[in-house]
Amino acid sequence: MPLSCSQLSVFYGRRKALSGFGLAMQKGEIRTLIGPNGSGKSTALQALAGLIAPAEGKVTIEDVSVATMSRRAIAKKLAFLPQQPSAPDEMTIAQLVRQGRFAAVGLFRSYDRRDEEAIEWALESTGLSSLADRTLQELSGGERQRAWISAALAQEAGILLLDEPTSFLDIGYQVEVLDLVHRLSRERGVTIIMAIHDINQAIAVSDRISLLEKGELRFDGEPRALAESGLIERTFRVKGRFVQVSPDAPPHFDVELKRLSH
Repeated sequence: MPLSCSQLSVFYGRRKALSGFGLAMQKGEIRTLIGPNGSGKSTALQALAGLIAPAEGKVTIEDVSVATMSRRAIAKKLAFLPQQPSAPDEMTIAQLVRQGRFAAVGLFRSYDRRDEEAIEWALESTGLSSLADRTLQELSGGERQRAWISAALAQEAGILLLDEPTSFLDIGYQVEVLDLVHRLSRERGVTIIMAIHDINQAIAVSDRISLLEKGELRFDGEPRALAESGLIERTFRVKGRFVQVSPDAPPHFDVELKRLSH
């Protein structure tokens, strides 16, 4: 199993940010974490990436405890992209992606043919080969996010963790990023876990969804089961209903919006 965790609990001071969280991933699976702000999504991702040591529970990558692995060993298996990564605007896409390859190269080895092939594969997989010489400041929001995903892919990690990859993007760029995520899973076999705000995007792209509230796992299962559970309305405290335009289409959550008085 590429990635799993059981009974993860994380504290920030005396506050428990994550309580008894668990999941088990299959190769090539897309799992989304959803929940209100402060529900523990980002904390869960950071714990899975080995960036936070849990007070309880453990994370394993290919049945090896993350707690026993070096950062470089983790980076060879898992890539983590935070909400707002930063790099100098003058950096080109190619330079950013080469930097992403550093986990495999290390301090004392030059880039060889294998590394160059990995970089080319990362650029090709994200559709950025023809834009490699452009600087980050020249890119659209969607292109910039694809560049960061490309840098993560250059690690050749089989597991990709994404924290709010569609935040701050226009709807067209959101679709572009989600399409890339889907292709990486289906065509490249990359195992993907991402935190996401948009419930309908999560339902459309996910194999399984984990719903968090106040640091606790409220639901873990297939999107259609979540649509039938009534948990979305209760957890997010909204009125709405799931509709389905055709038998093959994923259910869509239609929020009931009240007219605001001016």
